[in-house]
Amino acid sequence: MLTPVTASERVHRALDKAARSPVTFTPHSHPSRSTTNPPPCSLDHEERKRKKAAREAHKQSKDAQKLHGLRAKLYAKKRHAEKIQLRKTLKAHEQKSIKSSAPSEPSSQPLPAYLLDREQPNTAKALSTAIKQKRQEKAAKFSVPLPRVKGIAEDEMFKVVKTGAKTKQKGWKRMITKPTFVGPDFTRRPVKYERFIRPMGMRYKKANVTHPELGVTVQLPILSVKKNPQSPMYTALGVLTKGTIIEVNVSELGMVTAGGKVVWGRWAQITNNTENDGCVNA
Repeated sequence: MLTPVTASERVHRALDKAARSPVTFTPHSHPSRSTTNPPPCSLDHEERKRKKAAREAHKQSKDAQKLHGLRAKLYAKKRHAEKIQLRKTLKAHEQKSIKSSAPSEPSSQPLPAYLLDREQPNTAKALSTAIKQKRQEKAAKFSVPLPRVKGIAEDEMFKVVKTGAKTKQKGWKRMITKPTFVGPDFTRRPVKYERFIRPMGMRYKKANVTHPELGVTVQLPILSVKKNPQSPMYTALGVLTKGTIIEVNVSELGMVTAGGKVVWGRWAQITNNTENDGCVNA
């Protein structure tokens, strides 16, 4: 004889059955909605994405400037590792793009005699070693100890000299307040026509030049002023300021070229404030 089942027992049995059986979702009822169509996005989504990626560098720079202490050290370490990885990736791409005529593995087939000496030129996107070496030599030729110098205002460089017999109202003359160099055959213009005055007490003829390879300092006569970084006008006037390129006479050192010729003049850069020290160091 079957026992009667109450309504509460029916509910409990249905819940137990549902718990034991796996739950299946239809594509429309599943939370992820795994359909073939992608979710809709705005028309300028790709442009926004590109701009956001472009702003990342600015954000990283801003963060690097604002961080202090331990956080700054950790951030710098992280960026250092990222840059190393980036350089390795770029180097790998460069090596991948290089094409060489020589095979990577030796061929098992013998080559005929007329092909042994034939070599095809290597084509590569990267510069060849010879060109790189030439560029490095050219850069080293014009490298200077002080690549940047502080600018000097005209008010500091020149002093206005008032002229005029009684009124002293004319102010077209200028006196140079910095050390200068004039050649041995220099002759002053007549006083009435001389615009730039170079005082005798601030003219220099010799410089203390330090040879970087020999490690010695010698006093050598100045031949000319090649370039003053402040202004071409200062170069023409022979003003000796910090960073100026001068030519000195090195014949006393006995330097010779590869061909056996004696070196007469060499360029040097002034490394001190001549007006403060009272001498020219280069």
